[in-house]
Amino acid sequence: MSLIVQKFGGTSVADADRIRNVARIITETYRKGHSVVAVLSAQGDTTDDLIEKAQEINPSASKREMDMLLATGEQISISLCAMAIERMGYQAVSLTGWQAGMLTDSSYSSARIKRIRTERIQKELDKKKIVLVAGFQGINKYDDITTLGRGGSDTSAVALAAALHADLCQIYTDVDGVYTADPRHVTGARKLDEITFDEMLELASLGAQVLHNRSVEMAKRYNVNMEVLSSFSGKPGTKVKEVVKTMEKIHVSGVAKDKNVARLALVGLADQPGIAFKIFSLLAKKDINVDIILQSIGRDESKDISFTVARDDAQTAKAILEELKESIGFKSIQVDDHVAKVSIVGAGMAHNAGVASKMFEALYSAGINIQMISTSEIKVSVLVDERDADRAVQAIHDRFFSEFGNA
Repeated sequence: MSLIVQKFGGTSVADADRIRNVARIITETYRKGHSVVAVLSAQGDTTDDLIEKAQEINPSASKREMDMLLATGEQISISLCAMAIERMGYQAVSLTGWQAGMLTDSSYSSARIKRIRTERIQKELDKKKIVLVAGFQGINKYDDITTLGRGGSDTSAVALAAALHADLCQIYTDVDGVYTADPRHVTGARKLDEITFDEMLELASLGAQVLHNRSVEMAKRYNVNMEVLSSFSGKPGTKVKEVVKTMEKIHVSGVAKDKNVARLALVGLADQPGIAFKIFSLLAKKDINVDIILQSIGRDESKDISFTVARDDAQTAKAILEELKESIGFKSIQVDDHVAKVSIVGAGMAHNAGVASKMFEALYSAGINIQMISTSEIKVSVLVDERDADRAVQAIHDRFFSEFGNA
């Protein structure tokens, strides 16, 4: 008998009918002889509704109290699902994050899991019960409820799968797997049968919203077998694992788009050692992550440096640098928050020449200008005008995933 961890997102449990559907999926798995631990998110827009209620009472509420409030959404889901399973004639028990032994640090609203005490879950499994765990939450050393931030339920599920040595972690969503691009916006997007952890991590980090990158990082670290599938279609999903059969054959596995990007340009920097260190160490101290960096060749004893940050961090980064303009030594700073990052990802790219040139050719043919370029062994990213982002994704996807296959 194997142990399977299943995670269901907010759309999967949005109303009574969908909760009954989730209960059916869970019990079908149980009937096949598997032990089941299910991790549930809050229903539909519950988390947004709770945030709105908090804003009405106190727009400056502490993160501790926000965590106390937001954790209730998942508790509603697990208790209702347990009731549905009980009505179907099966034994089930719902557990909050702290009851499930999810121990975190004390970073309210963005806590990290430190370890999981699995004794309670194992005790319930030994009683042949289906265990339902509230995702997105845990408890810190002060016995305060904490939440894990964006994608927290995915992270909860993978962490439990790792701690319990589960045979499989299934992530149920509203799409039936991982696609070569967002099927809602890109014509001809194809579902992948399998994808590597590294490719999935890059796609998640570059804007693909199927899985959160923290959960993929954890799955890779602990070698958790994952499958992404739909809670509505009943079709096989996409396996996410260390090595896939087609790794050497397929050059590109997916195209992703990220509009949460802004470009900053420092003009007229002194062309001398240590300038880049000064700039990026200042930003690092304020926890501002920098992505693509482009430095011009020095002329007339000056140079320019352009780089990208998350759009929400752009004005903060600008203020930090302007405050120290004289000590850094630059003439002006420019901010453009009307850009987007478009990327291709593929484990096979490292062994196949010409992949980047095909991407650039597709953009040229579509009349799209490239502002910046960044590459790694399995990724090529370009910065384009935000207005061109959707066309860029479609053009690149058409080039690599035409009717003739992955070129």
